[in-house]
Amino acid sequence: MIKTVLIAGAVLLAFSSLGALAETASVAIRSSPVVQRPIRETLTVYGQVQADPDATLTVSLSHAGLITAVAARLGQRVKRGDTLLAMTTAPAARTQYLQGRSAVDYAQSELQRQEQLLREQLTTRAQVDGARKALADARSTLQALEAQGTGKAVETLYAPTAGIITALNVKQGDRVAADAAALAIASRDRLIAVLGVEPEDVGALGPGTPVTLRSVFVPGYQAQSRISEVFAMIDPGTRLVDVLAPIPAAKAHHLVLGSALIADLELSEHRGLTVPRSAVLQDERGHFVFRVVDGNARRVAVAIGIEGDTWIEITQGLKLGESVVSTGNYELRDGMTVREAR
Repeated sequence: MIKTVLIAGAVLLAFSSLGALAETASVAIRSSPVVQRPIRETLTVYGQVQADPDATLTVSLSHAGLITAVAARLGQRVKRGDTLLAMTTAPAARTQYLQGRSAVDYAQSELQRQEQLLREQLTTRAQVDGARKALADARSTLQALEAQGTGKAVETLYAPTAGIITALNVKQGDRVAADAAALAIASRDRLIAVLGVEPEDVGALGPGTPVTLRSVFVPGYQAQSRISEVFAMIDPGTRLVDVLAPIPAAKAHHLVLGSALIADLELSEHRGLTVPRSAVLQDERGHFVFRVVDGNARRVAVAIGIEGDTWIEITQGLKLGESVVSTGNYELRDGMTVREAR
């Protein structure tokens, strides 16, 4: 009798141990469904801030001369009316002006003489008209010379507009010719992002493509824009294709010319299947997830597409609504029993 009781107790103990083993053999996990969402592919490229050439003014020298002082500096911000440089008028240009002024004086005295002769009936009206025309021509020539600045022995150039000095082609002591480009002033509010794109990606871009601009040097800086132009040649220096995007005026004052930018170009949108990033694992056989099927974990090979901050697109291997393990999957092997963690 005692022996029978002991055997029965042993059997009960064995069943109890098996139940406990079955309980501990399951792995606590958290699962998530495969969901569909709109996905916009993003192309990340790099570039820099440049002045908009359509808003850049070139300051040219109206006559030849000698640069005696340069007040502007490359990259300097200037206001309208600020002094840029001073120059001494070249002797030849100055002589031409003095000759023009002398020609006016002579033409004026000649007209007075012809008018006096006409009153004395010693000349004709045609000669008076000729003298009057000669005076008008001499005055026109002198006005043109004065407009060129040759009437001043020393001329000072002032900034015609506010902006940034983006080119400075002269220095103190330079002898310059007439019409030489001395410097360029770019608008502070008209900046562009020049981005470098791989040639194989150009076909997916065009005017109007949305762009998110981020600064490498200004933490938290972000500006929204759109592509304005896609160039049709490869830059020999970078081996990339230049793409232009204007920087909004309200965001332009945060940046300096030449500073580096990161740009996210938003390409075409489509709807795709996604799972949490934590659900996708990878080993020597490739990417895979664990599906939850009737309380068991089943390894499924998947192909991934675009990756977001918290999700990954699945292009092959899963269907909408299927359940995958998103937490606890590092402990799993194919076929293991799983239970939802409380």
